[in-house]
Amino acid sequence: MRNLNQFTLTDAVKDSFKTEEGTRLKFLLETFIDHLHDYTRATNLTHEEWMGVLNFLYDCGKISTPERHEFILLSDVLGFSALVDMINTRGGATEGSNLGPFYLDNAPEKDMGADLAPGRDGVIILAKGVVRDILGKPLAGAIIDTWQADATGTYPIQEQERGQDKYDLRGKFTTNERGEYYYTTVLPKPYTVPYDGPVGDLLRAGNRHAWRAAHLHFIIRAQGYKDITTEVFFENTEYIDNDAVFGVRKSLIASLKPVKKGQDIGVPLERQPDAMFEFDFVLAPE
Repeated sequence: MRNLNQFTLTDAVKDSFKTEEGTRLKFLLETFIDHLHDYTRATNLTHEEWMGVLNFLYDCGKISTPERHEFILLSDVLGFSALVDMINTRGGATEGSNLGPFYLDNAPEKDMGADLAPGRDGVIILAKGVVRDILGKPLAGAIIDTWQADATGTYPIQEQERGQDKYDLRGKFTTNERGEYYYTTVLPKPYTVPYDGPVGDLLRAGNRHAWRAAHLHFIIRAQGYKDITTEVFFENTEYIDNDAVFGVRKSLIASLKPVKKGQDIGVPLERQPDAMFEFDFVLAPE
């Protein structure tokens, strides 16, 4: 070890880990070390820059809470999340898109046709569609886990100090025997990703905007099928072509259609919508 230099150090670090040959852990760890050391040599990283990176990561951890994950946000703005989604989308399945930093896994269960935005102002939209497998068969009993921002572009979880219930605008629905889901909610507005932490500092340093196109978040689950985490966006809305976290895909853009007062929607609803969109989710087998 006393004869190490900047070119032999990488192999020495990899050899220090006694991971089992041929395992995924060994492959991931050694590839990461290779790229980290190559980056450091290629950039001639200074002590000040190295410490700046460590302090930045420390600050990401310091600002994170169970309800705000700054490292997920960092992954999002660097396109890391989008790349993982793209690589892991199964053939024929709905494309994946960002989880985002505000997901809660224990959202309340809702009856089909429920309204997620009772008492809220804004454009009320009907979300409806079918969950299918890649062969087109409807999937009964699939779970639609959804969450979103409100008509001002704010997630209720961000405003708990003002009395907002963090479970507002969230819900889990179970598809019926025809694989259908339908519910009403308020049309979300574009918003900036959290800009008051180290990721915001990074965006400002890089002269980048922080705006996200308006969207609804979804996780779709069904027994025997691979879960999908994705988003649905809306045609002809702001930032659809320059979303700050690279979440938009052509296949995830829905068209909003106006609903006339008294129009028969064909499904029972708690609240009359102003507009509606239809979007089918497709799951691939595990």
